[in-house]
Amino acid sequence: MAETVLYDVADGLATITLNRPDAMNALNTEAKVALREAVLAAAGDKAVRAVLLTATGRAFCVGQDLKEHIGSLAADRASGSGSTMSTVAEHYNPIAKGLAGMRKPVVAAVNGVAAGAGFGFALAADYRIVADTASFNTSFAGVALTADSGISWTLPRLIGRSRATDLLLFPRGVKAQEAYELGIANQVVPAADLPARAVELAKSLAAGPTVAYAALKESLDFGASRTLDEALEKEDELQSLAGASEDHAIAVQAFIDKAAPHYLGR
Repeated sequence: MAETVLYDVADGLATITLNRPDAMNALNTEAKVALREAVLAAAGDKAVRAVLLTATGRAFCVGQDLKEHIGSLAADRASGSGSTMSTVAEHYNPIAKGLAGMRKPVVAAVNGVAAGAGFGFALAADYRIVADTASFNTSFAGVALTADSGISWTLPRLIGRSRATDLLLFPRGVKAQEAYELGIANQVVPAADLPARAVELAKSLAAGPTVAYAALKESLDFGASRTLDEALEKEDELQSLAGASEDHAIAVQAFIDKAAPHYLGR
């Protein structure tokens, strides 16, 4: 992976770290490609049982690198092409789909401002643990753009369409406590405690019943847009798969033995 995005796997946990601290982890082309490849690598690695998405410096990610973007727009005007906005299909969409659709839990440790696509990628995670100094901002309308990075899908599902519309039409900083109250943040912790708490949380998921976690993610996504009858059928299907897993047998035996289960992720 490029130095703009660091990638590490240890004890079943893949840690993906945005690493352009001097640019507040703005996404230039190199960073977008590296992030996409890291997400796809984590999704495809059977040794990875959970993912932690985090960042260095004082920001989580402020979204598109506007300095690079301005240069790309100028090149488009000179050439008569519109290739700049192809980044949505080439980079943002695969990253958002990779995070949200990954069959393993994804934790976003939001250490600072998450804006634009940075906000979208945090929302694509399953769980957001947030520093008390962090904030969120949709940003798109402020630069005359519409939503990308999946935020038009994830944000209203978390906070409702009315509140999502407000934040998209009138971009503003949403501080950590308000983000928690809205349902954007799952947990808010002191900034100094965030790195250790996030790793602890992500490692606990990596050591958990990941077959069941994958089924839970699938059932939540399915049930969000289906009837009750369809959701019940899906639950039946997925419960049969989870019930046949080694992890389920391990959990039941551990319950009988009054012991801590040691899951295998299969």
